[in-house]
Amino acid sequence: MHRLPLILAILALPLAGVSHATPAAAGLVQEEYQASMEKWSLELRLAEAPEARNAAIAKRPDPHAFAKRMWTAIGGSLKEEWTIEPAAWFLSLASNLLVQKPDGGAAPAFAMESQAIREAVAKHHITSPKLTPMCFALTAGSDPGTLSLLEKISTTNPDKKIQGVAALAIAMVLKTSGDTPELMAKRLTSIKKAIIDSADVEINGTTVSKIAADELYIIRYLTKGRVAPDLQGTDSGGRAITLAEHKGKIIILLFWNSNVPQATRVVEFANALQEKYRGQPVVLLGVNNDPVEQLRGFQADGTVKWPNFSDPENKLSAQYRIGTWPLAYVLDGERRVNFAGAPGSFVEFAVEALLHPEAAAPKK
Repeated sequence: MHRLPLILAILALPLAGVSHATPAAAGLVQEEYQASMEKWSLELRLAEAPEARNAAIAKRPDPHAFAKRMWTAIGGSLKEEWTIEPAAWFLSLASNLLVQKPDGGAAPAFAMESQAIREAVAKHHITSPKLTPMCFALTAGSDPGTLSLLEKISTTNPDKKIQGVAALAIAMVLKTSGDTPELMAKRLTSIKKAIIDSADVEINGTTVSKIAADELYIIRYLTKGRVAPDLQGTDSGGRAITLAEHKGKIIILLFWNSNVPQATRVVEFANALQEKYRGQPVVLLGVNNDPVEQLRGFQADGTVKWPNFSDPENKLSAQYRIGTWPLAYVLDGERRVNFAGAPGSFVEFAVEALLHPEAAAPKK
């Protein structure tokens, strides 16, 4: 009679061992994703023949699967403070993940889960001293409520350093909101607050002061209407290329690599642009930081059909202060910035507006 409780306890041990809603489970997801990506990147670099390279590409770790696992680990515990860091990791990973809608369009893959995280931060963690990674994870999304949440953190959190980090995140979010004098003034004010309150705070190995300096550089040189810096480098075959040599043409400048979550979609998008604008005064140039042999292989087997700067040391991407990959710029014939943002339909809208300004002009 006394053995039954013991047997039941023993049977319950495996269930306890695989409990998902724990910090350890969340940490394991992050570790396994990092390890799988490193293993995959190595296999891709070692694949020389086109068949081997295509097989390696097909084995890319599925970020959707890891995002689902992370949600399993944290989704039921968002009230608990330990979930802030893994929830930030989830947002960073999920922000670029898409699913196909019935009509053929694309939609965010984890919109409801991301919204639940934002709501949990606003309701349960707005005064937490652990919000630094969350502030920056919020900048990766495009939800219209992100700005108001960051403003709430910046004004409500009692920690001055957290306030400053949130202010810097606000400046980064405002980059995609326009370039009116009012918005520019708000961005500058937010950057100033970040430098005063949080200059020495580290985020992913970089200080707030360095990120703030990069944001000021972007405002000065890479906002709409500014003449973008020239790039001088070499392609995967060692041939010299520059932006300046394409003066008079519209330039689509795409910063990308094979490790971004939607790499296949980015490549397909760019290949389609290359074909669409063939024979027109439009040039597509990539800036790729994969190992040069890997980029050379992609181009040799026809996977990548447009020319690329080879930038394995990130020297060129640093000139454009690239923090989020992939990122596209559309430059006019004088190299003035007309668009900066994620690859997608807005890139084509910007190009079409430059090609056909009469159609884009408002009717009187």
